[in-house]
Amino acid sequence: MKLLRFGPVGEEKPGVLLGDGRKDCSAHFSDWDQEFFQSGGLEKLQQLIETEGHKLPNVSASSRWAAPVARPHTIICVGLNYSDHAKESGMEPPKEPVVFMKATNTLVGPNDTVEIPKDSTKTDWEVELGIILKKDALYLEDEAAAADCIAGYCLVHDVSEREFQLERSGQWVKGKSCPGFSPVGPWLATTDEVEDVSQMRMRLWVNGDLRQDGSTATMIFSPAHIIHHLSQFMKLEAGDIISTGTPPGVGLGMKPPTYLKAGDVVELEIPGLGRQRQEFVAYQAS
Repeated sequence: MKLLRFGPVGEEKPGVLLGDGRKDCSAHFSDWDQEFFQSGGLEKLQQLIETEGHKLPNVSASSRWAAPVARPHTIICVGLNYSDHAKESGMEPPKEPVVFMKATNTLVGPNDTVEIPKDSTKTDWEVELGIILKKDALYLEDEAAAADCIAGYCLVHDVSEREFQLERSGQWVKGKSCPGFSPVGPWLATTDEVEDVSQMRMRLWVNGDLRQDGSTATMIFSPAHIIHHLSQFMKLEAGDIISTGTPPGVGLGMKPPTYLKAGDVVELEIPGLGRQRQEFVAYQAS
């Protein structure tokens, strides 16, 4: 299944992708959120599609694509999780996952406009594979138990401000939590839709120029390993998003480093997980 959400900001509704068309599921489910996943919602949705999928209303082609899950309790990210990206960054591959958080209010739709932060000169791009959880998880025994917590996968753009992240004191979170810095979607593909999560091509373009062309094959820590590891330190919750790192080709690694400016258009894709497009605009005081 491919779960999605649609509609204006603050008025999003749940839906699914059937064939090439979006279908409205709001008459049957309130949203794709923690309660949905915890209550066996995926199984109920599968049954609905099998029995009444042909009756679901169409979603207008002009309706906005929203993030495929409601605002989660936590967005967790893993840094330096690709061996070739660690090399690009001039850093040793980590011995265990490098973990940081993003503010959950950074979550936006896959094609929403993104504002370059106030006083930013180093806003950067990162295409990433995202995991969405279907179960709460704490102190998992092994990676098999961790894999059983995965609802599915999604495309994530981990937008980053490198000066805030790396040149200012404190945690990375300051360079990761600016408004709009987590475009997610266009859909959540359930695990049965993904043939091999370790062999997924990841690409990103800036103004039509290919900047990132990598693969999950160079991922250091697998999704199951990451979930198992995180569960030893914190409680993960159904509906949470975990962004698993980026391959090489980010602006920070270019010579000289190159960053986004107002008017730039970023497009990214992972086959099977869809494509995103964001226009970056200048900060405007409200």
